[in-house]
Amino acid sequence: MECVFCRIVAGELPSDILYQDKQIMAFRDINPLAPIHVLIIPRRHIASLAELSDNETSIIGRMAAVANKLARQEGIAEKGYRLVVSSGREGGQVVPHLHMHLLGGRRLSDRLC
Repeated sequence: MECVFCRIVAGELPSDILYQDKQIMAFRDINPLAPIHVLIIPRRHIASLAELSDNETSIIGRMAAVANKLARQEGIAEKGYRLVVSSGREGGQVVPHLHMHLLGGRRLSDRLC
């Protein structure tokens, strides 16, 4: 298994898991860009947002729901947070496994690009 996120799902690599269910896993990013930086992934390997089939789109809603729950749990829901999903190398996706970044805990830049 080459995918680092698949290895985390399989328990082969350690991670600071904050949430998991049958479909989703969430854990702290090992190279955080903000005081709160959580990665939310589907357990099943989907390479990117562009690879999501029409009958799999509900997974994004599920990931967002988990992000909202974690934002409340981490104490950043009221002040604000950012959700980021990158797709493909030119879109900034580093790990080829669909994932969502939950960022917060400080004022984030208004500039996105």
